Amino acid sequence: MKKYKIAWLPGDGIGIEVLEAAKIVLDKLALNAEYIHGDMGWEFWCKEGDAFPERTISLLKTVDAALFGAITSKPVKAAEKELAPELQGKGLVYRSPIVRMRQLFDLYICLRPCKAYPGNPLNFKEGIDLVVFRENTEDLYAGVEFNSVPQELTDTLTRLSKPFAAFKDLPGDQFAVSCKINTRKGSERIARAAFEFARKFGRRKVTVVHKANVVRATDGLFLETAKEVSKGYPEIQMDDANIDAMCMWLLKNPFNYDVLVAPNLYGDIISDLCAQMVGGLGFGCSGNIGEKLAVFEPTHGSAPKYAGQYKVNPLATILAAKMMLDWRLSPKGCSFGWGIEPLCSIVVSKLSASSAFRRRRTHFSD
Repeated sequence: MKKYKIAWLPGDGIGIEVLEAAKIVLDKLALNAEYIHGDMGWEFWCKEGDAFPERTISLLKTVDAALFGAITSKPVKAAEKELAPELQGKGLVYRSPIVRMRQLFDLYICLRPCKAYPGNPLNFKEGIDLVVFRENTEDLYAGVEFNSVPQELTDTLTRLSKPFAAFKDLPGDQFAVSCKINTRKGSERIARAAFEFARKFGRRKVTVVHKANVVRATDGLFLETAKEVSKGYPEIQMDDANIDAMCMWLLKNPFNYDVLVAPNLYGDIISDLCAQMVGGLGFGCSGNIGEKLAVFEPTHGSAPKYAGQYKVNPLATILAAKMMLDWRLSPKGCSFGWGIEPLCSIVVSKLSASSAFRRRRTHFSD
């Protein structure tokens, strides 16, 4: 049997302890795997000026998959202030390591299942079962930003864009520009991934989430491309909704929806909303999937104020580990292992009110 190599990326804050909980479960499975620690996170930004060191990039080129905890991110100026004194003033700019990892390894699918486990007192409604496909490498997360804005960019926008006339006389240090970049290739492959998933797992409908009525160029391209892709899947219903209306309709009747596909920013927003409907981010797992590598993680952040207290629900990370095993070991890919639903339901219902469970969340894994 092959021995799998899994990169182990705890990151910051509670990422360290939720990965500890996942490791307990993985060890119980006696999986033939080597878990290789990778440096990543705020500590390495402060000490080295790089939250995603080259040695970790090299590691990820050699592994079968990765499990990731959480990352602390701060605005550029705040991040610069926390650099070691010898690194300050050298032009180092903080970028989220998880965003860099997604782009560097072309992890273009962000797959976020949201399922209500029976008996969970935090469920918005019983029976919710949604899957969000979020494009993971483009859109406003591409990192093409200017603050302050160079004069040549102001001149170009003035020449090419009539709506920019309202801003053309502003000094460059009085406004900022973030570029929303959506490509036909990126839109096509995330839409196809959503429809392929729906076909493979018997899902009835794919809903395209956008704001094409206002953001006509980029969201219009995304919607147009998704409609073209849908023609190859005549058995699957396709509809679309504006992002603002989508948030309303998900709360009003989540059972009208099945698979959702969206550009990067909107996918990030609605997946957190969907996670809250099934108990919160403590139940939200995520897969960042490319052609050669996949990195799995809980959808929550690093929550520094809870770090070291072992009071944060580790189920999202355990489910992320299950997604990882499905992706690497299952011939069907990410089925999410809903066969563990009865066990999760029992554990959630019995332990959610337990004072011992609240004191130390690794009890969950045991």
